Amino acid sequence: MVLKPKLEYLILLSWKSTLIQVYFSPLDSRIPAAFKNNSFDKTALVTFITAGDPDYATSLAILRALPGSGADIIELGMPFSDPMADGPAIQASSMRALQGGQTMIKTLDMVRAFREGDATTPIVLMGYYNPIYIYGVERFVADAKAAGVDGLIVVDIPPEADEELCLPARAAGLDFIRLATPTTDAKRLPAVLANTGGFVYYVSITGITGTRAPDIAEVAKNVARIKSQTPLPVAVGFGVKTPEQAAAMGQIADGVVVGSAIVSAIADSLDADGRATPLTVPNVLALVSELAAGLKQPS
Repeated sequence: MVLKPKLEYLILLSWKSTLIQVYFSPLDSRIPAAFKNNSFDKTALVTFITAGDPDYATSLAILRALPGSGADIIELGMPFSDPMADGPAIQASSMRALQGGQTMIKTLDMVRAFREGDATTPIVLMGYYNPIYIYGVERFVADAKAAGVDGLIVVDIPPEADEELCLPARAAGLDFIRLATPTTDAKRLPAVLANTGGFVYYVSITGITGTRAPDIAEVAKNVARIKSQTPLPVAVGFGVKTPEQAAAMGQIADGVVVGSAIVSAIADSLDADGRATPLTVPNVLALVSELAAGLKQPS
């Protein structure tokens, strides 16, 4: 049986005079604290790695070291053979992980191992519905919560299918984080926000991850529009690769998500056979430290 945690919620009036019920995080979620802790000195840094890339041990070593290098929230990718929303770098990371034998069970084991040494840094599992469906939705949300997961980002489940995963996840005590895009208009936004928790992930470009740089002015306009409709933090991702880009995004958002640049740092450090080298973990952590330092720059 999945126990339903107590949830805080708020009824908002949208610009279309439509009532929207916006849920906040479960009371035991680590996500709100990650944003509150950074609200006065820097924007939250949200880092993405794929579980099991390039192998389980190296991936776990990176995961454990990310908070010490400046990561405030960690998105842990669930490897999938057809990651349609991801660019070449993250697609390749999924393939490396799958070829190395990464499974959903191993991904949850990785979260458990991380929690043995870190009880405060939020972990959000990110990926696609198919591996969750195969694992079993009720089993997945219960096991994810027990392992120490705080939230989910599942890019191919629309709000119209909330009953499939979003609502079971929330009932299990997990935040379900939605993506808003440049094409999410005033009519669509209320549906996107309706059952969202933790934060809103604003996709700064149209298309796949890591392919081009976002337009800062356009991002600022859309982030402001989203924030006018929800009390949740807004994190910006897709196309953020450098400390300078992260710093620019940090001026207009509550969080900055970096994924492709980090998995590219992993790929660039591997040997000719695709195996980790002594440079793999240090290279990734050096990049994350640079990104975190960029977000601390004064405006």
